[in-house]
Amino acid sequence: MPNVKSAAPAARLAGFNALGPADAEAELLTCCASRAFARTVAALRPYRDLAQLTAVADAAVNDLGWSDVQEALAAHPRIGERAGGTGRESAWSRQEQSGVDAADRAVLDGLAEGNLAYEERFGHVYLVCATGLSAGEMLARLRERLQNDEETEHGVVRAELAKITRLRMAKLLGDQP
Repeated sequence: MPNVKSAAPAARLAGFNALGPADAEAELLTCCASRAFARTVAALRPYRDLAQLTAVADAAVNDLGWSDVQEALAAHPRIGERAGGTGRESAWSRQEQSGVDAADRAVLDGLAEGNLAYEERFGHVYLVCATGLSAGEMLARLRERLQNDEETEHGVVRAELAKITRLRMAKLLGDQP
């Protein structure tokens, strides 16, 4: 799907609906890096609007097996670390984590230490929908979540993954900058 910023969201959705399965899955992987997610959401096309697509995407995230969630998590950089690469996902990640740009050294060090403690405790990267959050807010949430048991944290991770996926799907279809 051409990345045409001027295309109206409805036209971009029509273009997405018209893609072949492999191309649709590739586009969806930029929003949530689980192949099971991409396969499910692509297979249920066509979508009449972003709201329907978002509802299906939310359900698909909630239905993922934990190994599929971990596959998606593997594509996310640690909070406070910059995503490598030049692709759409990397640019979105940098934009989403822009709250760390003005953070002082103590907060950045806290995030680095907290990320490691979180990964030791739960076995995967700390995921938070960082859009609109300051580095201090991200750090406070990380510290709170370190108190969760594994089952509770799995639910929180799914909810955060769904939020990020919704935001990225809106960006993909030109409904957000």
